[in-house]
Amino acid sequence: MTSVAEVQISVTELIAPSLWRRMACWTYEGLLLFGVLFISSYLFSALSQSRHALDNRHGLQAFLFLVVGIYFTWFGHKGQTLAMKTWHIRVVDRSGQALTQQRALLRYVVSWVWFIPPLAMLAPYNLSAGEIAVLFIGWVCFWALLSRFHSQQQFWHDALAGTRLINSEPVGT
Repeated sequence: MTSVAEVQISVTELIAPSLWRRMACWTYEGLLLFGVLFISSYLFSALSQSRHALDNRHGLQAFLFLVVGIYFTWFGHKGQTLAMKTWHIRVVDRSGQALTQQRALLRYVVSWVWFIPPLAMLAPYNLSAGEIAVLFIGWVCFWALLSRFHSQQQFWHDALAGTRLINSEPVGT
Protein backbone atom coordinates (compact mmCIF):
# COMPACT_ATOMS: atom_id res chain seq x y z
CA MET A 1 0.00 0.00 0.00
CA THR A 2 1.40 3.41 -0.92
CA SER A 3 1.09 6.42 1.33
CA VAL A 4 -0.31 9.77 0.24
CA ALA A 5 3.20 11.26 0.21
CA GLU A 6 4.40 8.57 -2.20
CA VAL A 7 1.67 9.16 -4.77
CA GLN A 8 3.12 10.98 -7.77
CA ILE A 9 0.66 12.67 -10.07
CA SER A 10 1.56 13.85 -13.55
CA VAL A 11 0.48 17.30 -14.68
CA THR A 12 -1.93 15.81 -17.24
CA GLU A 13 -3.83 14.06 -14.42
CA LEU A 14 -4.47 17.33 -12.56
CA ILE A 15 -7.94 17.70 -14.06
CA ALA A 16 -10.69 19.21 -11.92
CA PRO A 17 -13.77 17.07 -11.33
CA SER A 18 -16.99 18.38 -12.82
CA LEU A 19 -18.71 21.19 -10.97
CA TRP A 20 -21.67 18.88 -10.36
CA ARG A 21 -19.42 16.29 -8.64
CA ARG A 22 -17.65 18.92 -6.57
CA MET A 23 -20.94 20.41 -5.38
CA ALA A 24 -22.39 16.96 -4.64
CA CYS A 25 -19.27 16.27 -2.56
CA TRP A 26 -19.67 19.69 -0.89
CA THR A 27 -23.27 18.84 0.04
CA TYR A 28 -22.32 15.40 1.36
CA GLU A 29 -19.51 17.01 3.35
CA GLY A 30 -22.11 19.26 4.98
CA LEU A 31 -24.17 16.24 6.02
CA LEU A 32 -21.13 14.56 7.55
CA LEU A 33 -20.11 17.77 9.31
CA PHE A 34 -23.57 18.01 10.84
CA GLY A 35 -22.79 14.85 12.82
CA VAL A 36 -19.31 16.08 13.79
CA LEU A 37 -20.70 19.43 14.94
CA PHE A 38 -23.62 17.83 16.79
CA ILE A 39 -21.31 15.60 18.84
CA SER A 40 -18.82 18.45 19.37
CA SER A 41 -21.60 20.80 20.53
CA TYR A 42 -22.90 18.18 22.94
CA LEU A 43 -19.40 17.62 24.29
CA PHE A 44 -18.81 21.37 24.71
CA SER A 45 -22.18 21.89 26.42
CA ALA A 46 -21.60 18.99 28.79
CA LEU A 47 -18.06 20.04 29.69
CA SER A 48 -18.95 23.71 30.12
CA GLN A 49 -22.21 22.80 31.92
CA SER A 50 -24.25 25.10 29.68
CA ARG A 51 -27.89 25.15 30.72
CA HIS A 52 -29.25 27.32 27.93
CA ALA A 53 -28.57 27.46 24.19
CA LEU A 54 -27.22 31.00 24.45
CA ASP A 55 -24.94 30.28 27.41
CA ASN A 56 -21.32 30.66 26.32
CA ARG A 57 -22.45 31.03 22.70
CA HIS A 58 -19.23 32.69 21.55
CA GLY A 59 -17.14 30.03 23.23
CA LEU A 60 -19.15 27.35 21.45
CA GLN A 61 -18.73 29.11 18.09
CA ALA A 62 -14.97 29.38 18.60
CA PHE A 63 -14.80 25.72 19.64
CA LEU A 64 -16.76 24.58 16.58
CA PHE A 65 -14.60 26.75 14.30
CA LEU A 66 -11.57 25.00 15.79
CA VAL A 67 -13.14 21.52 15.42
CA VAL A 68 -13.99 22.11 11.76
CA GLY A 69 -10.50 23.54 11.21
CA ILE A 70 -8.90 20.43 12.70
CA TYR A 71 -11.21 18.22 10.61
CA PHE A 72 -10.34 19.90 7.31
CA THR A 73 -6.66 20.37 8.12
CA TRP A 74 -6.24 16.73 9.13
CA PHE A 75 -8.09 15.28 6.17
CA GLY A 76 -6.66 17.87 3.76
CA HIS A 77 -3.19 16.77 4.81
CA LYS A 78 -4.25 13.16 4.17
CA GLY A 79 -5.62 14.14 0.74
CA GLN A 80 -9.29 13.26 1.13
CA THR A 81 -12.21 13.59 3.49
CA LEU A 82 -14.79 10.80 3.64
CA ALA A 83 -17.01 12.75 1.24
CA MET A 84 -14.11 13.23 -1.16
CA LYS A 85 -13.36 9.50 -1.08
CA THR A 86 -17.00 8.79 -1.89
CA TRP A 87 -16.96 11.15 -4.88
CA HIS A 88 -13.41 10.15 -5.99
CA ILE A 89 -11.94 13.61 -5.48
CA ARG A 90 -8.53 14.42 -4.01
CA VAL A 91 -7.01 17.71 -2.85
CA VAL A 92 -3.38 18.35 -3.78
CA ASP A 93 -1.09 21.35 -4.10
CA ARG A 94 -0.44 23.09 -7.44
CA SER A 95 2.20 20.56 -8.45
CA GLY A 96 0.08 17.54 -7.54
CA GLN A 97 1.81 16.72 -4.26
CA ALA A 98 0.10 16.03 -0.93
CA LEU A 99 -0.73 19.11 1.12
CA THR A 100 1.35 20.13 4.09
CA GLN A 101 -0.61 20.81 7.25
CA GLN A 102 0.11 24.53 6.84
CA ARG A 103 -1.30 24.54 3.30
CA ALA A 104 -4.35 22.53 4.43
CA LEU A 105 -4.92 25.05 7.23
CA LEU A 106 -4.57 27.94 4.77
CA ARG A 107 -7.12 26.25 2.48
CA TYR A 108 -9.54 25.94 5.41
CA VAL A 109 -9.20 29.61 6.36
CA VAL A 110 -9.51 30.85 2.76
CA SER A 111 -12.51 28.58 2.13
CA TRP A 112 -14.57 30.73 4.51
CA VAL A 113 -15.17 32.95 1.48
CA TRP A 114 -18.08 30.54 0.88
CA PHE A 115 -19.75 31.96 4.02
CA ILE A 116 -18.27 35.33 5.04
CA PRO A 117 -20.09 37.55 2.47
CA PRO A 118 -23.60 36.31 3.31
CA LEU A 119 -22.78 36.32 7.04
CA ALA A 120 -21.65 39.94 6.73
CA MET A 121 -24.98 40.80 5.11
CA LEU A 122 -26.89 39.39 8.10
CA ALA A 123 -25.52 41.88 10.62
CA PRO A 124 -27.03 45.15 9.35
CA TYR A 125 -30.38 43.73 8.21
CA ASN A 126 -33.20 41.97 10.01
CA LEU A 127 -33.83 39.20 7.48
CA SER A 128 -36.38 36.42 7.68
CA ALA A 129 -35.32 32.78 7.54
CA GLY A 130 -36.42 32.55 3.90
CA GLU A 131 -34.40 35.61 2.95
CA ILE A 132 -31.35 34.21 4.73
CA ALA A 133 -31.73 30.90 2.87
CA VAL A 134 -32.01 32.70 -0.49
CA LEU A 135 -28.97 34.82 0.37
CA PHE A 136 -26.83 31.81 1.29
CA ILE A 137 -27.97 29.59 -1.58
CA GLY A 138 -27.55 32.44 -4.05
CA TRP A 139 -24.03 33.21 -2.86
CA VAL A 140 -22.97 29.55 -2.88
CA CYS A 141 -24.29 29.12 -6.44
CA PHE A 142 -22.57 32.34 -7.54
CA TRP A 143 -19.27 31.36 -5.93
CA ALA A 144 -19.41 27.84 -7.36
CA LEU A 145 -20.17 29.13 -10.86
CA LEU A 146 -17.19 31.49 -10.67
CA SER A 147 -14.99 28.39 -10.99
CA ARG A 148 -16.02 28.32 -14.66
CA PHE A 149 -13.90 31.46 -15.11
CA HIS A 150 -10.76 29.86 -13.65
CA SER A 151 -8.43 28.54 -16.37
CA GLN A 152 -8.43 25.05 -14.79
CA GLN A 153 -12.03 25.13 -13.51
CA GLN A 154 -10.85 25.22 -9.87
CA PHE A 155 -12.70 26.97 -7.08
CA TRP A 156 -11.15 30.37 -6.40
CA HIS A 157 -10.42 29.59 -2.76
CA ASP A 158 -8.30 26.67 -3.98
CA ALA A 159 -6.47 28.97 -6.40
CA LEU A 160 -5.81 31.45 -3.59
CA ALA A 161 -4.58 28.71 -1.23
CA GLY A 162 -2.34 27.06 -3.83
CA THR A 163 -4.39 23.87 -3.87
CA ARG A 164 -6.55 22.08 -6.39
CA LEU A 165 -9.20 19.38 -6.52
CA ILE A 166 -8.50 16.53 -8.91
CA ASN A 167 -10.15 13.32 -10.02
CA SER A 168 -9.04 10.35 -7.96
CA GLU A 169 -9.69 6.86 -9.22
CA PRO A 170 -10.44 4.30 -6.52
CA VAL A 171 -7.61 1.92 -5.64
CA GLY A 172 -7.89 -1.43 -7.40
CA THR A 173 -9.64 -0.27 -10.59
